[in-house]
Amino acid sequence: MKNAEVIKEIRTRNTPLSTPQAQCNCDCSLNSSKGRNGVNDLKTFDNISDEDLQQHRVGSNLRVSNIVYVLNMRGKPLMPTSSSKARRLLKSGKAKVVKRFPFTIQLLYATGECKQEIVLGVDTGYKNIGLSCVTESKELFSAEVKLRYDIVELLSEKRMYRKHKRNKLWHRKPRFLNRGIPIGWLAPSILHKFNSHLTIIKKIHNILPISKIIVELAKFNIQKIKNPEIQGKEYQCGEQKGFNNVRAYVLFRDGYKCSVCKKSKVKLHVHHIESRMVGGDAPNNLITLCDKCHSKSHDGKVELKIRRGKTFKSETYMSTVKKMMIEKLRELYNNVEETFGYLTKEKRLNLKLEKSHFNDAFCIANGENQIRCNVKNILQRRKNNRGLQIKRKKFGISIRRQRYSIQPQDLIKVEGKEYVSCGSRSYGREIIILKDGKKENIGIGKVDSVYHVGTWIYN
Repeated sequence: MKNAEVIKEIRTRNTPLSTPQAQCNCDCSLNSSKGRNGVNDLKTFDNISDEDLQQHRVGSNLRVSNIVYVLNMRGKPLMPTSSSKARRLLKSGKAKVVKRFPFTIQLLYATGECKQEIVLGVDTGYKNIGLSCVTESKELFSAEVKLRYDIVELLSEKRMYRKHKRNKLWHRKPRFLNRGIPIGWLAPSILHKFNSHLTIIKKIHNILPISKIIVELAKFNIQKIKNPEIQGKEYQCGEQKGFNNVRAYVLFRDGYKCSVCKKSKVKLHVHHIESRMVGGDAPNNLITLCDKCHSKSHDGKVELKIRRGKTFKSETYMSTVKKMMIEKLRELYNNVEETFGYLTKEKRLNLKLEKSHFNDAFCIANGENQIRCNVKNILQRRKNNRGLQIKRKKFGISIRRQRYSIQPQDLIKVEGKEYVSCGSRSYGREIIILKDGKKENIGIGKVDSVYHVGTWIYN
């Protein structure tokens, strides 16, 4: 008896009291009705603390990473599986790999199509998109997409070259007013972002059987953001009321003085803080400069410490495409709903999640205590790396017109080893790879293409 008491005391002393007991099954032979007066087929109560229940769940850094997306024989999405089961299917020849990023396999035999309800939450934005696919028990897809931001600059550069070319054709009549604007027209930069939202949603539909889409869209009152106390007739009395044009307003706002040298009785110019190509003619992008300071600014002799005010590109974009986005999604898919930002914020604060696009998307998809998955960072880029080569030693400007077979970030194989392409040189005859921390040029004949990333890069 003394030995039993000593052993019991040691067990009690060495067992941490704060450690919760996990739920287990008590139907083993030792707990049968024949031995030790146990009770058969009885499960213990779930006495795990709330803190430990959050492991692999909301707010935890431990996330599920072994999700493999599955397609049936007809290419339609099924519920995803684990990497171990996918490995067995690939080894037995019952499946094949169809995508590397995200990793997706296609079954080569007929199977059932039991599907769960999957809700896709979309946090729309001007620069970033948050995505999250949630079931009742776990999160199947989580991503943050970074959209392209060079559309305005590329279009402005294109307009400059077209204008220069047309100036040489002096015999041709001007054609700047021969095109009408159709109903529902969007600026090219806004249209590109609008189509990017639709494209990424379609890509998720191709790998998961989505049953519902919830989109967060908001309409911003820009005048209310500038002046929270605005009301009534003040909406019709903007900051430029009473001025013939923007230039007159900027000169009056700056007191008819140079913003650098503070001289007043000199010739004054209205200068763009950011180039008109990018920043536009908004009053917060314009300042008053005298003739000398204006020239020095363009020559790089004077550095302006003034920074332009807040821009409202993202708010303007969301207000422009709000209604159009919902209508287009309802044309393409069934069961599309709309939610609002204040509801997303309330859910995120209740779940104690940090502010991020993928966490917002998780809340939009009605996520609560589901097991989270790893976040995929997706970068959008130009599909073709063609461009205008200006800085060429002892050579003139060269325009790359040919699309090379190996693009940057492509997965390639050299001498049996896989590398990521860093680019190409010598008109595509050599591929640049990173080998042992150093860049190395490999002839195109020794390179085998493994995977072409295309427009969307999964980091």
